[in-house]
Parts: sequence; C-alpha cells; structure tokens
Amino acid sequence: MNTLILPTYFPSISNFAAIAKADSIVFEVEDNFQKQTNRNRTYIYSPNGILMLNIPVKHSKERHQKTKEIKLETAFDWQKQHFKSLEAAYRTSPFFEYFEDALQPIFTKKHTFLIDLNFETIAIVSKCLGMKLEIEKTTEYFHEATNCIDYRNLADGKKDSSSFNSYTQVFGDKHGFINNLSILDLLFNEGRFALDYLKEQGI
Repeated sequence: MNTLILPTYFPSISNFAAIAKADSIVFEVEDNFQKQTNRNRTYIYSPNGILMLNIPVKHSKERHQKTKEIKLETAFDWQKQHFKSLEAAYRTSPFFEYFEDALQPIFTKKHTFLIDLNFETIAIVSKCLGMKLEIEKTTEYFHEATNCIDYRNLADGKKDSSSFNSYTQVFGDKHGFINNLSILDLLFNEGRFALDYLKEQGI
C-alpha cells in the first residue's frame, strides 16, 4: 500500500521512519501552504537544547497558496546561518564529517521554490542512509486520502506525538534525550546504523 507524506525540510525522524517502512511513497504536492509547520522548518539539538531552523519564504497576498508555489526569500542568508548552527550542534558527533560533503549542496545551491529544496534534502539524506527512494507525486488534492496510509499530519510538529527509542546524542549528558528531531540528528549520531533504527521504530 502507498504511504502519503508531505515533503518537508530535512524531515523529522517520524517522517523518515514512515518512509523507511513504506512499500511505496507518494509525496503530496497539491496541498495549500500552512505556516508554522515543518514545510519550511526543522529542529536540531544545539548546545543549548532544541533549536528551530526556519527557512524564510516570500509571502503572497493570496489567502490560499499551494506549497509548490512558495518561493524562498533570498534577502536573508539563511543557508549560511543554518550550516553554522549544524556545525555548532554536530561537529563533534561521530558522523558529521563523514556526511558533510554530501550535504553541502543544500547550503550553497540557490533554489527558487521551497518544494524543490525539500525534495533535495530528502534525496540527499536517503542516499546518505543507503536507502533507495523512488518519488511519486500527487496530481490532485484530497482532504481524505483513500487506499493509502496517510502520514501528511507528520508535517505539523505540534500534532506529531511520535515517540522513539533513545540513542546517543552529542549533548545528551547535558539536556537528556530529545525525541523526534530532524533526521540529521539521527544521521550524524548513528551514521549508516540510522536506517536499521528507523525500520525498528513503531509509528
């Protein structure tokens, strides 16, 4: 059965757990953009605890705008800021340097549309995990999805109550285990073991 999911920015562990366990993935690309969701943000484990990385987007006067039409705001150098934050958070993690070069394009390449950026983060992370990912996309929007497992709600971090087994985190001795962060947290701390971890988690 297909799993329906929204493409988000460096998706949460819950999103990637759903992807790793799915028979096939269909990405929702016909939805309306919703503010304050993981469509344009992700959460990492910084030296001071949880830190949100937010991508600035251009806002339209239109009340309803599709996510695939959302353009990135280029007036802010958010890419440099995000990479510096990742360095501060994960430079001492076991696998940061191992994956750094593979992830570098995200922080140097200039995308126009948010959705293209999100798909690139998913593709690069999937490759880092050693996971083959064939991407299908929706052609129209259905409020109630049938004949699939609907995980679109995972894009809204406030509604995502997923809980996962703990693993070693860089600042875990300081702040304790923080659950369901960006997939980057798992990747930098667990490396290629991350895929096995994802497959073992309930969702």
